[in-house]
Amino acid sequence: MEFTAKQIAEFIGGRVEGNPDATVHTFAKIEEGKSGAISFLSNPKYTQYVYNTESSIVLVNDDVKLDAPVKTTLIRVKNAYECVAKLLQMYEAARPKKKGTDPLASISASATLGTDVYIGPFACIGDGAHIGDGTQIYPGAVVGDGVSIGCNCKIYPNVTVYEGCRLGNNVTVHSGTVIGADGFGFAPNAGGYDKIPQIGIVTIEDNVEIGANTCIDRSTMGSTTIRKGVKLDNLVQVAHNVEIGENTVMSAQVGIAGSTKVGSWCMFGGQVGLAGHIHIGDKTFLGAQSGVPGNIKGDTTLIGTPPMEPKAYFKSQAIFRKLPELYKQINE
Repeated sequence: MEFTAKQIAEFIGGRVEGNPDATVHTFAKIEEGKSGAISFLSNPKYTQYVYNTESSIVLVNDDVKLDAPVKTTLIRVKNAYECVAKLLQMYEAARPKKKGTDPLASISASATLGTDVYIGPFACIGDGAHIGDGTQIYPGAVVGDGVSIGCNCKIYPNVTVYEGCRLGNNVTVHSGTVIGADGFGFAPNAGGYDKIPQIGIVTIEDNVEIGANTCIDRSTMGSTTIRKGVKLDNLVQVAHNVEIGENTVMSAQVGIAGSTKVGSWCMFGGQVGLAGHIHIGDKTFLGAQSGVPGNIKGDTTLIGTPPMEPKAYFKSQAIFRKLPELYKQINE
């Protein structure tokens, strides 16, 4: 499919500078531009590339000032990054969706499939499972007995959803993720450890996206719950009985111990670790590698172990680097 600069500008509410009939059919980074591609410029560090890019159209912010003429067609918008996200969503929605059941798939006779469902080769759908309209189950995925998956979901290759778990609508789960494995529950005894059966489930609400190789454990009783709009990166660990509030986002390698409650609209950087049985309030922002041993009220930005305000943290780090010298002075 091809779109003109004029059509794109009308869709995103932009203003064309250059040829309104310039056409594009793909996307490219501005530094790797090619004819027929649309790029965007939102970071001032990349301004140098706009003068010589081969991309046919470039989205730029209204306030960008250029020091020389450009050969590409510009579309000026309030926020180029947001606008390219809208265009990518439109592009993704326009791509044809797979439909139908591959003969190599294994589907229980008691499972129910909605309309326009895709089940890929070697996917396995268990007894009593329900797959909603328009959902796509890619090759090698396993949907356990009694699992319910809503409409317009994408379950990518080699995802495993254990028995009884519940996924809402418009949920995307990337390859290698495991939903509903047993929580880490063991009771010590004189001879070792007794396993505590994990008889709960995982509930994932609408519009959630889960990255590759992430693990969300089933609860001991009740449900581990991921509220609507949550976005989890790759390699995130969510332990049993955890609850993550609406629209919270977590970067790679975040780990959350059991029975911790995380509020809404939180943002966690990579490798943040949360202790178990604590509460994190709404709109808590944690910098990368923060270690959290206790409750946080919310509406705050913290970093470090234990977390502190960023200004105090970076001052402390500056002093920490000088400790060998200070220690030598003290000894002297």
